[in-house]
Amino acid sequence: MKNQFAVSVTLLEPDDWKRLRDLRLRSLKENPDAFGGVFEIEELKTQTEWRSKFDHVVFLASSIDGTDVGIMSVEVLDGDHGATCWVGGCWTDPKFRGQGALRALFEFVDLHSKEYGWQRQGLGVWADNFPAIAAYEALGFAAIGERQPSDRQPGRFYLHMVRDSK
Repeated sequence: MKNQFAVSVTLLEPDDWKRLRDLRLRSLKENPDAFGGVFEIEELKTQTEWRSKFDHVVFLASSIDGTDVGIMSVEVLDGDHGATCWVGGCWTDPKFRGQGALRALFEFVDLHSKEYGWQRQGLGVWADNFPAIAAYEALGFAAIGERQPSDRQPGRFYLHMVRDSK
């Protein structure tokens, strides 16, 4: 049985741009194949560029004992398959996987779903990322539709998954 840790979730603000940058760059460095972004491009972004990301997207960070270990973005939109928001950039530090960091992020989404318009979440996941697909299914997501070819990474395919807030 794994140890259970107290996980906290923070809704990041523009002044938290360094936390966002650090988590995003860690995710791209640790798991470059899991995302559409590229570390070498994103590490060159300025403070202004990082702050501008907050204009239309909400960023959440999960922490264990004061250490940031997970991140996700949520954007309100009319998405595919009835989604009211799009979840992106989900990542948990591999040293902390299985300790509730991802689950805590989605519990925050559920808790604030009506307030922010996050009632039905959609996301895209690489079709060959079986651990991520299993994690999302454990959180109540289901694959919808056919796998889609990626514009960012030719030759790769992604799946749409959706879930309704609890």
